[in-house]
Amino acid sequence: MFGRGTNTTEPKEPYGSSSSSEVAFPAAVNSTDMEQQKTEEVEPIPPPVTLDWDGPDDSGNPRNWPFIDRCFQTIPPAMFGFVVTFASPVYTTATQQIQDEFHVSFETALVPLTTHTLGFALGPMLAAPLSEMFGRKYVYLSSFALFLLFTMASGLAPNIAALCVFRLIAGCVGAPALAVGAGTIGDVWDTHKDGGLAAMFFIMSPFLGSSLGPVFGGLISYHKTWRWTMWLVLLIGGPMYLWLIPFMKETYKPAILKKRAIERGLPLPPKPKGSEAIKKILLVTLFRPVHMLMTEPIVLALSLYTAFTFGVLFLFFAAIPYSFGTQYHFDRRESGLIFISSVVGIILGALTFGIIDRTFYKRRYEHAIANGRKPAVELRLLGAMVGSFGLPIALFWFAWTCKASIHWIVPALSVIFFGFGMMLIFLSAATYLVDTYQYLAAASAMAANGLLRYGFGAVFPLFTIQMYTGLGIGLATSVLAIISVVLMAVPFVFYRFGKYFREKSAYDTLKD
Repeated sequence: MFGRGTNTTEPKEPYGSSSSSEVAFPAAVNSTDMEQQKTEEVEPIPPPVTLDWDGPDDSGNPRNWPFIDRCFQTIPPAMFGFVVTFASPVYTTATQQIQDEFHVSFETALVPLTTHTLGFALGPMLAAPLSEMFGRKYVYLSSFALFLLFTMASGLAPNIAALCVFRLIAGCVGAPALAVGAGTIGDVWDTHKDGGLAAMFFIMSPFLGSSLGPVFGGLISYHKTWRWTMWLVLLIGGPMYLWLIPFMKETYKPAILKKRAIERGLPLPPKPKGSEAIKKILLVTLFRPVHMLMTEPIVLALSLYTAFTFGVLFLFFAAIPYSFGTQYHFDRRESGLIFISSVVGIILGALTFGIIDRTFYKRRYEHAIANGRKPAVELRLLGAMVGSFGLPIALFWFAWTCKASIHWIVPALSVIFFGFGMMLIFLSAATYLVDTYQYLAAASAMAANGLLRYGFGAVFPLFTIQMYTGLGIGLATSVLAIISVVLMAVPFVFYRFGKYFREKSAYDTLKD
């Protein structure tokens, strides 16, 4: 789901060792020249040093670890991703307290949500060089500790400006847990064989964190101040960090092989020059994703679709308290509990994707491989085709039932369909992008998706209240529903014409 490739290549001499070489002389040579050549010391040029596994059954390869170990290594990135995204909307139900304490408008009180989410878009640029230099484990160790530190600083913020800045930094240093986590799953599992559930668990965790944040934030801010929403993040993240970190293993192949080579006294490959390493990192994490958004229809269309659904989720962090507060006089605790519907929808969406993957996709994948053919990668879009119906149903339902004359449970149930559709669309888009683009191109495609997704998530809350007060709940949500109807075409178009766009791509894509 997150990466392609096999565990090893054909067995070879480890780390580029070579046998002694012979020196060949020309057939026609005079005795003087031969004497000179005999006295000269000939130094053979060593071949390039290559680090690789000892063989397909190498116990150091994370994919060969015992099943229990691999399951445990899946937990940290999922839990870190959950806590980081939980922290993003956790305080939104307490914005009235922030307004009162800092004497700011409702829109200004929402800006820390925007800055924290914006950090998710910027953070992967920090994660890439750190993981290249130190491995994945140390990215988790350093970035999550800094995330907890700046979350604590947010809780101690003396004014709204400081809160915005601390939340931005917390988002930036927390984002590597999201960016590097996908790589950890790919290190440990072969998602075409036995890692589908692990990958789905990892993807689902940030969405659950985003949906549960307002639930617990509303409950705790009802009895405490908004600062306790930050202390809640620390109370969850701190003990989890201390418990998980000592048992984590490094899963990044270059880091494992480098450590092994040092222990065996073997030479290491030459390090790239600093400028070349920085250029490569910027290419993969910034320039190439932006270029793919501008030139690759597959990346642009699917990223826009997932970004819109993510933007609507973050819009709901302001729209649901406003809508249920004005129509049903819900307080922040009751408004937060509405997001339980989103959690139910996310779980149902993940289960539906698993069923589709196990029945339709896996059967056709195995049948194609058995017949020496490549499976149609567009089969990955079946989940998005199903989920695309969930968004307009949910939004139109919410738009015209969230009114005082209709019981509150009716619009609350509509959010289930939203979570269901959102989860299916994102899972399908992610697997389709990774299976379509190869190696670094796949990483850049997902980086492009994340850049647009978190950009929408940062911006949408800023215009929510103006939109809902100006147009009304029904018309404002209907505008979103109409956009979702237009975007429904995306998975269907690429299911039908995806092969054409793949073959026209300037990047390394899966060709039929």
